[in-house]
Formats: sequence, C-alpha cells, structure tokens
Amino acid sequence: MKAVKTLAMLAAVALAAPALAQEKPAPAAPGYTMPQTATFDMKAAHGGTYRIFVSFPKGAPPEGGYPVLYILDGNALFASFAETRRMMEWSPGDKAIVVGVGYPTDEAYDVRRIDDFTGAPTTSGAYAKFAKEKSGGWDRFLDFLTGELRSEIGKRYKTNADRQSLFGHSLGGLFALHTLYTRPGAFHAIIAASPSIFWHEAITLKEERDFAARLKAGGVPKVARLLVVAGDREEAILERWDAEDFVQRIAPLSAWGLRTRSEIFAGEGHMTVPVRAVPATLRFAVNWP
Repeated sequence: MKAVKTLAMLAAVALAAPALAQEKPAPAAPGYTMPQTATFDMKAAHGGTYRIFVSFPKGAPPEGGYPVLYILDGNALFASFAETRRMMEWSPGDKAIVVGVGYPTDEAYDVRRIDDFTGAPTTSGAYAKFAKEKSGGWDRFLDFLTGELRSEIGKRYKTNADRQSLFGHSLGGLFALHTLYTRPGAFHAIIAASPSIFWHEAITLKEERDFAARLKAGGVPKVARLLVVAGDREEAILERWDAEDFVQRIAPLSAWGLRTRSEIFAGEGHMTVPVRAVPATLRFAVNWP
C-alpha cells in the first residue's frame, strides 16, 4: 500500500512539472535598436535639456557634406523618418542625416513643446485646455535649433551648411511657419504639416503679412522653399482649411522667389499625417536645388 501511495505522489509531481515550468516567466528579450542611429541629451544655453536622435548614412559623406533634416517632436516621429531614410539609401539620390529634436522622456509628446513652438498663450477655444501651460518661447527655441544644436551636429558629422531643412507637425508646423516668416534664410527647405495656425491666429497672420511685405519689397535676400501638407480627415477641420487657405494666399509670392508646394493626403487624420508625409518630406528636403 505504501508503494502505491509513493507511485501516486511521483505521478502527481510529474504531471505538475510542466504547469510549473509554464508559470515561470521567460527571460526578457532585448529591445530593438535601430541601425545607423545615435541618441544623446543636450542642455541648451537657456537651461532646457533636449533628447537628440540622429539617423545617419553608411559610407563616406558626399563632397560638401550631408544634407540635414531636423524633425520636431522627435520622440514621436523620429523612428518613422529614420527607417524610411535608411530604406531610401537603396535608391539613387542624395543621402542625408535626420535629426529628431525631442525631450528626455519615453512619452511621445512633452508639454514643453507648447512653450517651444508658440509665441504666446492660445486665443483659440479649441485649445482652451492648454491656455495655462507655459508658452511663448519659440524664438529662444529657434536660437537653440539654428545655433547650438546645428553647431553640435556639425561637429559630430560632416554636414552641408547650405542644405539644412526643418519639419514640424501641428504646433511644430506653426513653429515652422514662424521660422519662415522671421528667419526665412535659416533653412534650405521648410515642411509644415497640419500647421495649427489658429493657436494664436492674429499673431501668426500678422507675421505672414509682414513677411509678404518684406519679400515683395526685396528685403529677403534668401528664402527657404516650402511644402505644406494636411489630411482630408483632420479632426480639427481648421487645420485642413487653414492649410488650404494659407497656400492660396502664399502661392503668388513665387513671383518674389518663394517656391511653395502643397498636398492634402486622402484618408489621413491629424495624427497620421506625419507618417504619410515621411517620403515626400525626405525627397523635398534632400533634393537640390
């Protein structure tokens, strides 16, 4: 009888063993690291710290250095641009460096972007919930972008100072237009995706009118070319309407040297426009002239 009980206990242990093995968690697999990329944190002269993401080509740089495309909201958008840039290396054409400018966080977006991308608190009811957030720092951020950061990227990689481009989406698109209006020669190309012109509409429209007047008067010796994109399913329809109206207003300035292109992406909402815009942005940024 004792032998029978012993055999029964052994059988029970044997049957339980697979179940116990299944309950033990598997070792964590390593995370995916994107090839041909690097990241570093950089403290700006104004005191803020930014997380910088870089995607770079293989091989020797071209004569004159690589074109550089700066992507705002780097935490959210860098990966899409970086992998597409890497795939485009397989096709004939210019290689480029992509630099994502973000914040030291694992979140896609950081509230600091409101301060960095705007000139004042919002006057739009659509953005009322953000009215109390810190804002108005876009010139300070632009100084960092075109000064300290550009210099640092130039130290780490061989870059072409005459082929620097900027991509911004939503509030980043608003910032991109501010850059065009106030420092029109700072970039070779500017891409504004679903720009939130209505954040503080009066300020932005005045900047546009002042820029147009200076351009017509011959006071802008060098001006970036401009690509404006939006989606036909923008949740805030003003972002589509404003983009369309803006392009109609700005297109006549081609007579004074502003080259503008635009596209409305079918089937895309506000948050999917940047992904759809990646190939068009890279081609627009790296093509020469």
